Amino acid sequence: MDSTRKQLISILPPSAECSYAPYYCEENVYKLCEHVRTHHPAELQHCRVVFVSNEKRVVPLWRQRSGKEEEKLVIWDYHALFLYKPDERCVVYDLDSELPFPTYFHKYVTETFRTDQILKPMYFRYFRIIPASLFLQKFASDRRHMRREDGTWSKPPPSYPAISQPGCVNNLDEFIDMDPKKSLGEVMNLTELVKQFYQQG
Repeated sequence: MDSTRKQLISILPPSAECSYAPYYCEENVYKLCEHVRTHHPAELQHCRVVFVSNEKRVVPLWRQRSGKEEEKLVIWDYHALFLYKPDERCVVYDLDSELPFPTYFHKYVTETFRTDQILKPMYFRYFRIIPASLFLQKFASDRRHMRREDGTWSKPPPSYPAISQPGCVNNLDEFIDMDPKKSLGEVMNLTELVKQFYQQG
């Protein structure tokens, strides 16, 4: 490890000071992107948003705050997290994780995703990686996925207005869909993700 490297910039405040609504991970990440754009605009180019899902929309994640038992395992339909990679180092910011905020990429992956080798193929995790600047330009959600048939909320929404873009009020499914032909960002499997964002110093 090169001891002359400068310390990583704290581009985000402590987790307790971040905008957070349980079960709205995509909006929590959007707010993290907004914070960086406002307070550390030069660093936004080094930030990525990562959606985790698969065709069946059943993705096991460990060490999640809402998880059960000692290992804190949850099965989400999807999840979203924030990566910051200013050099060969990479850290993960995940407001739903019980790991530190942030956590170095390799530790986060090892504890949160473990390995696909212990899972049936239907549970394999895939990852859509989107530059944070593009996510800020494109993402929109009217939160319809959190409404019951009678219009009531299955989980309380964030207090701020829904996120929309010119001509678009909802495209969340395009980010969750792991079809690599979709144009938003790049889709990888777990091995490819690790190869892309983890380099031993």
